[in-house]
Amino acid sequence: MNGTGPVIAGIELGGTKSVALIARGTHIIDTLRIPTGDAAATLGALSGQLALWSAGHDIAALGIGSFGPLGLDPGAVDFGRITTTPKPGWSNIDVRGHFAQAFAGPIGFDTDVAGAGLAEQRWGAAIGTSVHVYLTIGTGIGGGVIVDGRPVHGLVHPELGHLRIRRVPGDSHPGICPYHGDCLEGLASGPAIAARAGAPATELPTDHPIWRNVAAELAEMVAMLVLTLSPQRIIIGGGVGLGGGGGSSEAALLPAIRARTLLLLAGYVTPLSATTMDTLLCAPGLGDRAGPLGAIALGQIALETEKRPATA
Repeated sequence: MNGTGPVIAGIELGGTKSVALIARGTHIIDTLRIPTGDAAATLGALSGQLALWSAGHDIAALGIGSFGPLGLDPGAVDFGRITTTPKPGWSNIDVRGHFAQAFAGPIGFDTDVAGAGLAEQRWGAAIGTSVHVYLTIGTGIGGGVIVDGRPVHGLVHPELGHLRIRRVPGDSHPGICPYHGDCLEGLASGPAIAARAGAPATELPTDHPIWRNVAAELAEMVAMLVLTLSPQRIIIGGGVGLGGGGGSSEAALLPAIRARTLLLLAGYVTPLSATTMDTLLCAPGLGDRAGPLGAIALGQIALETEKRPATA
């Protein structure tokens, strides 16, 4: 971990909680954590804290990692906004614009999972990779795809949590996603697990039968990612990812996903084995700091981009 370089501010907007922080590299100077409630009150509290820090620190850039979906095309009318989120009261909220009114420096803006993925490549489990995916399993399911040190964008950003997957035979739960019902997020996010099992994911024992289904569903996505993106690392974090089955993901959920993924791939991807799957699919090297440090990484990239000389 390093504590050098300019002071960067970060905002991590999550579906359940939000974080404001300032840091030099990975050394976090100060942090504010609040529940993600009403949009105006939440953003006001975060920008108010940013203003207090600005009075005592020379903040070089701001990074914002937010739950989505987000408008990320600078030329589009929805740039900087949360768009079709199922979170009540947050659709069409201009997140970037709110903070741009309070901060005049460079601002990096992307999904919270893309930010976490950047942090893992700079300081965590994805160091040295050219292609990796960061997945978060919590209030929702999201994924950031990082290629050559930058998040992948196109028509929009990746929405891996809404993939439609093959179901475990006999499982007829309709799912809870208001858009797609039984997409991955509708089946395997924290609220979906609670709806299916009748108790929060963190309270379920590791031998609860729901984990067999969840592991199988997540393995469907992992196998798709291996076959489509060929990542060198797939990192699973988030409240369920880090604490699935009443324990750590490394001890409970990840081994089951690894084993199921190998069965789904059926030996087709020859570099993968029971041994190499431990490297491919892993927990965040930064633990629960991946999200907040992801906002710092987005701020660093914004600053680096501003300083880069224009090419002819």
